[in-house]
Amino acid sequence: MTIPYDTILFAALIITSAFAVFGLTGFGSSIVAVPFLAQFFPLHFVVPLMALLEPCVALLFGTRNHRAVSRPEILRMLPFLLCGMAVGSIVLVTVPEQILLFGLGGFVLAYVCWTLLSKPGEQLASAAWAAPSGLVGGMFSAVFGTGGPVYVMYLARRLRDKDTLRATIAIAILLSGLVRLGIFSVSDLYHSEVLWLAAMLIPCALFGLYAGTLLYRRLPARRVVHAVYVVLVVGGLNLIVRAAGM
Repeated sequence: MTIPYDTILFAALIITSAFAVFGLTGFGSSIVAVPFLAQFFPLHFVVPLMALLEPCVALLFGTRNHRAVSRPEILRMLPFLLCGMAVGSIVLVTVPEQILLFGLGGFVLAYVCWTLLSKPGEQLASAAWAAPSGLVGGMFSAVFGTGGPVYVMYLARRLRDKDTLRATIAIAILLSGLVRLGIFSVSDLYHSEVLWLAAMLIPCALFGLYAGTLLYRRLPARRVVHAVYVVLVVGGLNLIVRAAGM
């Protein structure tokens, strides 16, 4: 293992914080962690690392909250999500990384602005939006492991109950994470350092999940929604800053 100890410490802090966000909102671990971890590791190291950690935590989270999951919404998105993952694996090797980072960061920030400016009490989004949401979310999941915000954009307009929303987002992330894990496994991206660091960081991820869940139980629904927006803004800005520095 050649990773410096101070780098491992920073990675542990980043993973703990990222999965605290996951425990609070049901998503956001990758979009928080990837831009910060990418300051210490190559992107082809970071994304497979998160592809190992995120499904483990999402599986634990999903099994504990499975009764709150909206199965119709998951089944509606699933075929498009799988197609998006296939497209994303092609995009990963054909489109320059800088363009992808700018595009995702700008898209996330534009969504937050649109949501904050929209009038309260709007009708639920049409189920037809499951197709583009699944495709785009699956694509971003395959490329950067950051499909969570895209799933939120759709599901937050379909599900009013915060427990159902949180659990359904987590299952969508789990499914996309498992597919991504399979893609990276056959692509031979899992060398010994990725596996070793993932094993070290799993306790940090679990502790972050526990801390985020405690915060979730203490915060009202309005603050949970605000937390989602904060995560999206921070994640979007970090992606743009990362792209600008390339």
